[in-house]
Amino acid sequence: MEQKDILKISHVYKLFPGVQALKDINLTIKEGTVHVLCGENGAGKSTLMKIINGIHQPNMGAIQIYNKTVKIKNPIQAKKLGISMIFQELNYVPEMTIEESLVLGDWPLTPLNTIDWKKIRKDITKLLKEEGLNYSPTTKLKELTVSDVQMLEIIKSIANNAKIFIMDEPTSAITNKEVDRLFNKIDELKKKGAAIIYISHKMDEIFKIADYITILRDGETILTDKAENFDIDRVISLMVGREIGDNYPKETVSIGDNLLEVDKLYSKGVFNECSFYSKKGEIIGFAGLMGAKRTELMRVIFGLDPYTSGSIKINGKETKIKSVDDAIKNGIAMLSEDRRRFGIIPCRSVKENVALSNLKKFFYKGFWHKKKEISETQKYCSKMNVKTASYDVRIDTLSGGNQQKVLLARWILQSPEILIMDEPTRGIDVGAKFEIYKLMTDLVKEGKTLIMVSSELPELIGMCDRIYVMCQGKIAGMLNRNEFSQEAIMKLATGSI
Repeated sequence: MEQKDILKISHVYKLFPGVQALKDINLTIKEGTVHVLCGENGAGKSTLMKIINGIHQPNMGAIQIYNKTVKIKNPIQAKKLGISMIFQELNYVPEMTIEESLVLGDWPLTPLNTIDWKKIRKDITKLLKEEGLNYSPTTKLKELTVSDVQMLEIIKSIANNAKIFIMDEPTSAITNKEVDRLFNKIDELKKKGAAIIYISHKMDEIFKIADYITILRDGETILTDKAENFDIDRVISLMVGREIGDNYPKETVSIGDNLLEVDKLYSKGVFNECSFYSKKGEIIGFAGLMGAKRTELMRVIFGLDPYTSGSIKINGKETKIKSVDDAIKNGIAMLSEDRRRFGIIPCRSVKENVALSNLKKFFYKGFWHKKKEISETQKYCSKMNVKTASYDVRIDTLSGGNQQKVLLARWILQSPEILIMDEPTRGIDVGAKFEIYKLMTDLVKEGKTLIMVSSELPELIGMCDRIYVMCQGKIAGMLNRNEFSQEAIMKLATGSI
């Protein structure tokens, strides 16, 4: 039986001040299919999805649902039309409980017209149990990991019984087990006739679930075809408009003396005694499954959280790091895994976000050197190839990948000796990843040391000189480059060795 067209986008244009975000976009989504959108950061994927969800209004073009033209003025109307969207950037209130978050905007009422919390508690408890999530409905979101919050967003979307699901990088912060659960849910939705518009930069999962693939580049639709007619090389080539050779531009760099030495660092109730070192000119990786406490260890080194015992040495000198200010003064910088919560200041401009950690450089004898701030911002944003109409626009108008590059520009301007990068390429397209990898190589050529925490084993293997593997709050082992393999890493990560 031929599948019906559930959603049709015709000749859609979107213009932001100084930027043509979308140009003559045409897209047809069929019921009971997964339609994957591929494109570099800034290609227009998220803008198009926000138009479908009513967040943005197109300057031109038409949207049809089951061949009926509709004008989607806001997300509430989109929801009524059967559209549900899971965002790449997690917008949540940390002080909210799970139950408050899941029923937000759709509260059941008692006969007295008050919120029926008894029914909410019962329904949410049942839902969490059905999904195999061992949480209390009253647990606050701030107590959950990024992975936990992402999974709840997915559950909330599915629970709304929508017919069109937009999933923007839904697996960027969840474990392999949760990915399998999500894919099973997607299969269930397809069987019910729902359509899933899926955005991802992970090529392996694209070819695992896609029925159709559409390539976007520079705000235009380049090609739509059945997934079986694509391979990885063709997708990447169409996305970037050029061939990308080696995905990991690793170079041989002269390795110097120990720059960072961590000895028996211990945080009570968080992680056990951890010891590792990193030399000048080295990229060291940290691998491990969700819950291995890699991020927690990095947060302590950067002064975000306290530690119980142990020592941190920089250039052979023991250093007390009790705050972020201490870390920065000692040449340490950290790119957080959660750029929305711990990275960007959404209401501020690109320029202000870059300058934030470097304000002392732009003040002299009490005077602000505006021209220097502008020139330095432009220099480092240009180096990072940040795509923006102006450095004065709000950073939250940029794509996720460009936001990440702005944060990198902030820390590179700081000129740290030690740069901790926690999931630096999460939600980043292949072209932008390549740029970040090249930057990493340039930094270690200058004698800096990089610590890369990543759930992507191929990039750890491709870019690192040594990899430490964590398991259940301790370092399970260390692998030299000639010992790298996904199997060896997973054995250590699962405690099989």
